Amino acid sequence: MAIRGIVLAGGKGTRLGELTRVTNKHLLPVGPVPMVYHPIQKIVGAGIKEVLLVSGTEHMGDFVELLGSGKDHKCSLTYRVQDEAGGIAQALGLAETYCAGNRCLVILGDNIFHASVKPMLDEADKHPDWAWVGLKQVPDPGRYGVAELKGHQVVGIEEKPKQPKSDYAVVGVYIYPADVFQVIKTLKPSGRGELEITDVNNYYLKAGRLGHSKIEGYWTDAGTLDSLAFANQLVNESPPVF
Repeated sequence: MAIRGIVLAGGKGTRLGELTRVTNKHLLPVGPVPMVYHPIQKIVGAGIKEVLLVSGTEHMGDFVELLGSGKDHKCSLTYRVQDEAGGIAQALGLAETYCAGNRCLVILGDNIFHASVKPMLDEADKHPDWAWVGLKQVPDPGRYGVAELKGHQVVGIEEKPKQPKSDYAVVGVYIYPADVFQVIKTLKPSGRGELEITDVNNYYLKAGRLGHSKIEGYWTDAGTLDSLAFANQLVNESPPVF
């Protein structure tokens, strides 16, 4: 079964203050290139040539001008507009027609990490009807979805818990089977008014169809001033592997 790549690059980037007043955060530099190059290069490095980029209305033209058809990145790029911020799962739902019954590798556009995603994809390929998530030990798990582990099993995922049950964050790298779009259609908005990707992952967990891989090397999001600076530091010191 084929697999498609999806880069989710929406959101206002309000936590970045003046830096995102006139641009999308995924167009800001991380190392020597715009942030959005990183997820695209990870997807292409895993052998996937068909990539969909989802972003908001304001700066979609900038993405198209920067990335074009994708040929400079050795892929074929398609674009979808997310008209309003409705959460990661809502943005992913826009890819249903594009995926057309195929599995998908989804990377959040502001996730910067060292390792290739190929080992995670190879693991997930052994269970093509499962969802697969990346996990990383972090010093501040309460900022993220947190995986509760028993041995090698994920037994629960909580979104931004006040008292995290582990220090393993669910990072913004996901692999989903074709039925993920049916799952998204069953979701109800959270207290934040968004369709939460944690609810999608918990659906697969309850169904006994959730696997995980631990991400080697560094990982950070780049959605705050501090984490953007940290991402630049990490990439400049040790360029990512694609």
